Amino acid sequence: MIDPDIRSTAANLLNTCRNAGLMVATVESCTGGLIAASLTEIAGSSDVVDRGFVTYTNEAKNELVGVPLDLFQKVGAVSEEVARAMAAGGLAHSCADIAVGVTGVAGPGQSENKPAGLVHICASREGGDVLHERCMFDGDRSAVRKASVLKAFELIERLT
Repeated sequence: MIDPDIRSTAANLLNTCRNAGLMVATVESCTGGLIAASLTEIAGSSDVVDRGFVTYTNEAKNELVGVPLDLFQKVGAVSEEVARAMAAGGLAHSCADIAVGVTGVAGPGQSENKPAGLVHICASREGGDVLHERCMFDGDRSAVRKASVLKAFELIERLT
């Protein structure tokens, strides 16, 4: 069962994308598919949601959407650069008009430079518009994941 706030926002986003004739793809790490699941919880979402990639490991990010392996060595998986590469890869490996990439630390398991709640979200639109946000969300793992989904929806909507 999807959180009521997420469900309502997802329904509104689907209508916005549907009315604009836009398809969406998701490339998710710390959200583990929750963005795609939230959108597809709504009946009729198949005319907006093209596909979702759950890329929890660096290898999955590389194999499924083409994030360069050397990027992980340079900047780490939780970074603006990786979120941008995830979104770009989502566009390149789908039929979507907009792709969103999400990578972060939902917690626990943070490090000194990458605390729990740090999430990078990037939304890219075919043709060049790209939005990125570095977020520091409060709360436990569930709260961070929920906030990440809602922020991803916000960025997608801004590109419609």
